[in-house]
Amino acid sequence: MLSKLMRIALAAAFLVAAPIGTLAQNVIETPDQSFYSEGDFKLESGEVIRDFKISYVTHGTLNEQKSNAILMTSSLGGNRHRIDFLIGPGKAYDPAKYFIICTDAIGNGQTTSPSNSVTQHGAKFPHYSIRDMVESQYSLVTKFFGLKHLAVVTGASMGGMQSLQWAVTHPTMMDRVVAITPLAHAPAWTLGVTQAARMALMLDPAYNGGAYTAQPEAGWRMHAAFFDALIVRTPIGMDEEFPKAIDMLAFQQKQEDNRIATKFDANDWIWQSIAYDGHNVGAGIFNGDYRAALATIKAKTILIQAGLDLLNPADEGQAAATFIPGAVHVTIPSNQGHFAGASYKPADVRFMNATIGDFLAGTSIPNS
Repeated sequence: MLSKLMRIALAAAFLVAAPIGTLAQNVIETPDQSFYSEGDFKLESGEVIRDFKISYVTHGTLNEQKSNAILMTSSLGGNRHRIDFLIGPGKAYDPAKYFIICTDAIGNGQTTSPSNSVTQHGAKFPHYSIRDMVESQYSLVTKFFGLKHLAVVTGASMGGMQSLQWAVTHPTMMDRVVAITPLAHAPAWTLGVTQAARMALMLDPAYNGGAYTAQPEAGWRMHAAFFDALIVRTPIGMDEEFPKAIDMLAFQQKQEDNRIATKFDANDWIWQSIAYDGHNVGAGIFNGDYRAALATIKAKTILIQAGLDLLNPADEGQAAATFIPGAVHVTIPSNQGHFAGASYKPADVRFMNATIGDFLAGTSIPNS
């Protein structure tokens, strides 16, 4: 059996080898990966995912009081390594202080998904919600780890959306919520973006209604050119990065190549994006009133976003913060848009680590 240090080192090696120019790198199997079998998992729709397993990794050690656990939730098309830039010695989530459980969301190709389900493969896989993702994680946290409380629930993009849903669904379960580039509900603009990205895949003849034998490469290239190279960035950020505008085309080509290299499954992305589109923390007992749902959050909450976000508009996060009692909204001083919530720019990473570290330490943080 590999030592913990060796497993961490091998995981880091995989991450270094992975392309850094994309948010979605789901097919990363590392020696530190574990699975928890939850059996037949009933969804809020009443449908069931058969033989459900949730994938996760952990960092650090759970203390005797079981009071230092952090749950990390993953992004659309992302995985348990999505916020590794915040985990490590001297970073916001220091394993010397915290026990960090990093999960893979339903449908990302690691946790049970259209691509890896044996009995409900491909388009036969049931549709699910972000609340279903939260409940699958709740089972892991409470039944497997035996935790009754979490110090922090955190994530970026769809991970931030799950974090807010956690705070609504299980309001006394955590002390703090750190939601990076989140949405409390999916607005019309975001639905238009994800629908265009889905269409790039679904209109490729190779997609074949979801019954493909090989990934729709042409569709993925169009998807990457639109989503990975444009929507998660900004015009001003592009101008700064490419003073010679023509150089952007080579960058766009690289994003396409990276997307193909990750071997992400088309049905996995489509199913997750549909859950993304349907997200509203107020669904269910709040009858869709996300404002009323946010008002019930008891955890200390910080929402971290960047201006010019073309996927999850920053004004949505700012508005959400006004409905959460005592919440703080912080703007990343970046021109990267949605991508500011990733590891692309060192200045953005330093800002997020410092801001989250102060928040966890109880330092007063002004709204911005």
